[in-house]
Amino acid sequence: MRWILIVLIGVHGLIHLMGFAKGFGYADLPQLTQPISRAWGLAWLVAALLVTAATAMLAFGARSYWIAGAVALLVSQAVIFSAWRDARAGTAANLILLLIVTHGWLTEGRRSFHAQYLRDAHAGLVRVAPAPIVTEADLARLPDPVKRYLRVTRSVGQPRVQSYRLRFRGRIRSAPDSRWMPFEAEQQSFADEPTRLFFMRARMFGLPVEAFHRAVGGHATMRVTIAGAFPIENASGDEMDRAETVTLFNDMCLLAPGTLIDPDIAWEVVDATTARARFTYKGQTIAATLLFASTGELVNFQSDDRARTDSEGTFTPRRFSTPVRDYRDFGAVRLMSFGEARWLLPDGEFTYGEFNLVDITYNGR
Repeated sequence: MRWILIVLIGVHGLIHLMGFAKGFGYADLPQLTQPISRAWGLAWLVAALLVTAATAMLAFGARSYWIAGAVALLVSQAVIFSAWRDARAGTAANLILLLIVTHGWLTEGRRSFHAQYLRDAHAGLVRVAPAPIVTEADLARLPDPVKRYLRVTRSVGQPRVQSYRLRFRGRIRSAPDSRWMPFEAEQQSFADEPTRLFFMRARMFGLPVEAFHRAVGGHATMRVTIAGAFPIENASGDEMDRAETVTLFNDMCLLAPGTLIDPDIAWEVVDATTARARFTYKGQTIAATLLFASTGELVNFQSDDRARTDSEGTFTPRRFSTPVRDYRDFGAVRLMSFGEARWLLPDGEFTYGEFNLVDITYNGR
């Protein structure tokens, strides 16, 4: 649908060249019965260029396409009014352009989730400074399976993680009988002042859905809208804070293993391939069990301290787990590239999310 709209508006932009050609006498166009002066012919050319530029910006994913589109819309409709009898049909295309511009304002404008995400990310990135290297001495207090994991992921010898930015693709659903929704997501996290910013775009029954999870200073919110305009979820409070603390620690384990040397993590040895951890942040202490393969990779993370919301917005404690696999190189480190997010319900375990890690960078690079 997106590309159909792009082609439609692109053609609409090119049609404006007819007014330019008529005004400057470059072509005999009998379908344009009204006279067009050179001044208006120039205006038709400007409209063509503006609409085409806005279309190209939309096609290439420029965030400010909606601003260019709004200017193009005004100029285009002005020249259409100047030759209304011949050009009024172009108003239908401009109504479509209006919808595109409105959607762009809702999803990329200053008050959009994406703009809030980028502002929060920028505010954290200004703190990033050169960091010391993770050494073998930093691993001394860790259980043996965690030590092996940091070596396998090549976290030893790398700068300590202060921030990490990543992109996911995958699919998600709300219940075992719900339809899967494909999504793309970007995330910016900080370890120096534990923060998690997660922005997701998905599609539900063909409609665009946006979600913004924000965990800053020990407080978390989760907001979801349809097309950036219609809110369908707005969660916050103590249970949300606790749930996001679990997610924050889960991300540390899977995506930034170098952070596991943090003194706020208390470790307990279980056996050669299992360790338990207690992570404390801003008054929240959560527990998790980490399961490792004999080769050293982390293969699952389990916690009973993350509650699930039901259809009425009620939080219910459930076992949360994230089995992962397919380790590969991401720059200097080696991480899992595929993971699942699961809930253990009374009827059994179900996967509610599948995540493919696209890329990841550390410390603002």
